[in-house]
Amino acid sequence: MAKTLLEQLREMTVVVADTGDIQAIETFTPRDATTNPSLITAAAQMPQYQGIVDDTLKGARNTLGKDASATQVATLAFERLAVSFGQKILEVIPGRVSTEVDARLSYDTEASVRVGRELIAMYEALGVSRERVLIKIAATWEGIQAAAILEKEGIHCNLTLLFGLHQAVACAENGITLISPFVGRILDWYKKDTGRDSYAPAEDPGVLSVTEIYNYYKKFGYKTEVMGASFRNVGEIVELAGCDLLTIAPSLLAELQSTEGDLTRKLDPENAANASIEKLTIDKATFDSMHSNNRMASEKLSEGIEGFTKALESLEEFLAARLASLEG
Repeated sequence: MAKTLLEQLREMTVVVADTGDIQAIETFTPRDATTNPSLITAAAQMPQYQGIVDDTLKGARNTLGKDASATQVATLAFERLAVSFGQKILEVIPGRVSTEVDARLSYDTEASVRVGRELIAMYEALGVSRERVLIKIAATWEGIQAAAILEKEGIHCNLTLLFGLHQAVACAENGITLISPFVGRILDWYKKDTGRDSYAPAEDPGVLSVTEIYNYYKKFGYKTEVMGASFRNVGEIVELAGCDLLTIAPSLLAELQSTEGDLTRKLDPENAANASIEKLTIDKATFDSMHSNNRMASEKLSEGIEGFTKALESLEEFLAARLASLEG
């Protein structure tokens, strides 16, 4: 019997579910799962998770007291809700869940460290080992420095909104556990910038970016894991077969599961070891220079932070309205 693309992908890459929907995670049985404010917002509004939302809001109200504003309660509830969903997800997967630091802190190293520690403390209070949690932080220079501090404390990080080699190298040099280069968002930018309707998967700019990062890491022996993210189509996933991890939305997991055919490994450490690649050293000045000269990375990082911030604000508004209905 022929194997599906998903079955073959699992043989060469760790498959991760990119969703906050616990039922979808149960369906596809990934090793790990990732969440972000947009995914938590979507899950929080599903009827089957209303109990989690309500319990989290009541707990936040009890912590802050009756005099706290609905906004204050909603802000605390967001962090707790992300952890509540993370805990539920960890009950159905064997590996790790990624939980995101408030995107509004992306340029504040100290605050990102504080929130990262708070999130881990919440998980540990629930009996979840820090080894099973990745703290997600945007791959700004300040975010990378925050992650470096957390890593030294045994708090593992996932650097997100990653669009350029300069971000990837800075993460590797700072001992970050995992990075999430955004394949689809890179493609989006190039399609808009060039006016092209499409790219063949092998020429997809997002695929080429992740391939470059993967080969760089393997060539120079970095331990930081590469997890391709933000996919627009199955073709991108097929071209990155062999990557350390790929985090995939349920709709694309379903497509992979229902498609048969031969899947060829495209990314391989042995091939990377033989590649001719120049080694870079990234300090802040080099990072800033490379970032400002990379229009795509600059624009997509700013846009991504703004998008996650809006999602967070929408979630807080939803939680404040839900709290009002609970409290009459």
